[in-house]
Amino acid sequence: MADQSHNRIALFIDGLNLYATSRALGFDIDHKRLLKQFESQGRLLRALYYTRTTEDQGLTSVSPFIDWLDYNGFTVVTKPTREFIDACGRRKVKCSMDVDLAINVMELAGHVDRIVLFSGDGNFLRLVMAVQRRGVHVTVVSSAATQPAMIANELRRQADAFIDLLELKSKICRIAARRPCASDGERPSVSSADTESTI
Repeated sequence: MADQSHNRIALFIDGLNLYATSRALGFDIDHKRLLKQFESQGRLLRALYYTRTTEDQGLTSVSPFIDWLDYNGFTVVTKPTREFIDACGRRKVKCSMDVDLAINVMELAGHVDRIVLFSGDGNFLRLVMAVQRRGVHVTVVSSAATQPAMIANELRRQADAFIDLLELKSKICRIAARRPCASDGERPSVSSADTESTI
């Protein structure tokens, strides 16, 4: 087996996308186990987690989860949601972190050998191509096992490696006491410290 000690890795996690994908697959992620999975593959330099907040973060259950991530090895990048009224008078909520994630990827690209992108968003195609031109290996984690697939075809084809989240289930699934990983429609009981039910 090749020595992976000099394989410098950075994780970039689109929190909303990862949550939606894991829920579509019917299980909850244990974020400590997720970190350990990639720490075992090289030198994990950074694990950035991107998520939204509300104007009054104290009234949501997202805040304890963000705090938990911050104390457990993740660098959390947040952006507040913005409400607006569209042309038809409908109330809309907007919060895109694509640009923030892309800037951070480009900033770190010169310091890592491998980037792991947790997102199936086709908007990241050109970002992946730009990073690859700098000699960085790009792994995309999403899922093609859902209907419809959570991964954009063009992003999957462009990545140097694709990992279906379903393949990682046994390694990163949150396991509640005396209960297996959740199946569709189930949610294991978890402490409020690591809940992500509203992300």
